[in-house]
Amino acid sequence: MHIDYHTHHERCGHAIGKLEEYVQRGIELGLQQLGLSDHLPLIHVDPATYYPEMAMPLYELPRYVEECLTLKERYRGIIELRVGLEADYIEGYEEQIRELLSPYPWDYLIGSVHFLGEWDITDYRQVHGWEGKDVMEVYRRYYDAVQKSALSGLYDIIGHMDVIKRFGYGPQTPEGKAEVNKLELETLQAIADSGIAMELNASGLSKPCAEMFPAEHVLQDALTLGIPLTLGSDAHDPLKLGEGLQEARRLLWHTGFRELAIFEGRRRSSVSFEL
Repeated sequence: MHIDYHTHHERCGHAIGKLEEYVQRGIELGLQQLGLSDHLPLIHVDPATYYPEMAMPLYELPRYVEECLTLKERYRGIIELRVGLEADYIEGYEEQIRELLSPYPWDYLIGSVHFLGEWDITDYRQVHGWEGKDVMEVYRRYYDAVQKSALSGLYDIIGHMDVIKRFGYGPQTPEGKAEVNKLELETLQAIADSGIAMELNASGLSKPCAEMFPAEHVLQDALTLGIPLTLGSDAHDPLKLGEGLQEARRLLWHTGFRELAIFEGRRRSSVSFEL
């Protein structure tokens, strides 16, 4: 089973390629399932005054879903498409998020933490946000938000769990690293308690951190806790669809995973995979 459940498209503003180009590329790559998962529109900052090209405009959300559903029918029997969304978790906005998501027939929803307040920690244009910050305090805030997202009941998959490391900022002392490991384990326990899945996101290989989200030691703990894993390239270009996923499959296999989580109608099932 070859799958890619994390992709972005031109509507979000910082990716290129139409949805159908991703579908056609997925067919070329021999994917059995392709998840379409663009970004939820911004709801806690004003898109007109915030950084440009962060997410699709609110008026595009129904059009996005309609196009996904159309493509799902058009390519039925050729490739299995799954209609998804990467929906930011914003503390204090849980009901607004639920209201935005509720009208649509999703196959799955990825819950990701990009924002701490109005600071997007994953945006290269906002790296200056680390200046003057207590790194450990940022890590504590981040993992607290991921834990709350897991327990919110909003999502089916936790996205790039340790993306906080993306730009290489992190504790340098043994004590700090030990605390981060504790935060990671507490977060995994929250994911396990919630009964949802987590993704192995291969895009970290091309980022300054130069490792997947999450790291291998986190995957080992996830396996021990029985957390289901799915796969995503986080492609922002059709030509990058599936990038890093063979390495991701090998890492999962090496860690001890033998199944992948897949979704339809927000119901999860498992499929075996081989190298």
